[in-house]
Amino acid sequence: MTLIDALFVGPDTAVRDVIRHIDQNAKGIALVVDDTRRLLGTVTDGDIRRAILRGVDLAAPARVLLEARRSGAGPLTVPEGTCDADLLHLMNERTVRHIPIVDDHGRVVNLALLSDLAREFELPLRAVVMAGGYGRRLRPLTERVPKPMLPIGNHPLLELLVRQLSNAGVRRINIATHYKGDQIARYFGDGTGFGFDIQYIEEEQPLGTAGALALLPACDEPLLVVNGDVLTDVDFRAMLHFHLDCSADMTVGVRQYEIRVPYGVVETNDVKVVGISEKPTIRHFINAGIYLLNHDVCRFIPTGERFDMPDLIKVLIENGQTVVSFLVREYWADVGTVEDYDRVISEKRLLVAPGPESHSRARE
Repeated sequence: MTLIDALFVGPDTAVRDVIRHIDQNAKGIALVVDDTRRLLGTVTDGDIRRAILRGVDLAAPARVLLEARRSGAGPLTVPEGTCDADLLHLMNERTVRHIPIVDDHGRVVNLALLSDLAREFELPLRAVVMAGGYGRRLRPLTERVPKPMLPIGNHPLLELLVRQLSNAGVRRINIATHYKGDQIARYFGDGTGFGFDIQYIEEEQPLGTAGALALLPACDEPLLVVNGDVLTDVDFRAMLHFHLDCSADMTVGVRQYEIRVPYGVVETNDVKVVGISEKPTIRHFINAGIYLLNHDVCRFIPTGERFDMPDLIKVLIENGQTVVSFLVREYWADVGTVEDYDRVISEKRLLVAPGPESHSRARE
């Protein structure tokens, strides 16, 4: 199977198999084609996330995703022979990361990727990592080190996060610090040794998960805000594309969370029983501690006061701003408790295998 063949799915392919194709080809897209390889439509990573948020049946055919598109326009394509400069211009103009290349008969012959055309592409945003918390739920581990500096393998948790940001093309990172922030500043310095620029927001008093944003200098670029205790493989490029595509003021990363009720749940209308569900699974979307917001929404954040992200979300909604959700399908862990920390270590999904010395040192 060629690389382009790995992108193809049929209109009757189940959504769950489309997801598998997108995950396996690692291009963030599947091309829906007929038997002659004529392009019928595309399904992107963002389309999948929207579908899951809408509750689309994963056994449904791919054509359901094509029918759900907001406009009736056909898929964006370019003819064979289109030069790289024109491809880049079109991608920037349409805010897309992929464009199928077709022959005179509409058959797919290749796929243009932004990552190939601009390998050193810098993600046009500034990241802000909230790393000032006391980590009380992680005591005694955090009595000597701040929570973001707890070792995951041979590196601090925060290093894994900022290196992932760097790998995604983020070059400007602010770290908000308070509790034992000097340890973070000594380790990372100005970021030169890590290949990016780091500036610090030193909180004189804890300002919550959003308050430090009011201290940032004005800029035009979106802000990617991540809690310092989050470990994830989320595609930050896909999140930015989703944010721009939705014309959002704020995008909230969410994670599907299931609660299994161990009893039969009785549905009632007044005293009348109208139904019963035996040991149902209740699904909710929880806050994943990852946010993208346009810088101008910082005007809603009070200066010098504690202000959390849920407060900001409520204020934005009340003021008619567009707040959307972005499903985090990838690996995600909130290292907020000792149990969470031990689970992350045991999962062995680490960039560097955990060493006994670093693990024991964190527990001293």
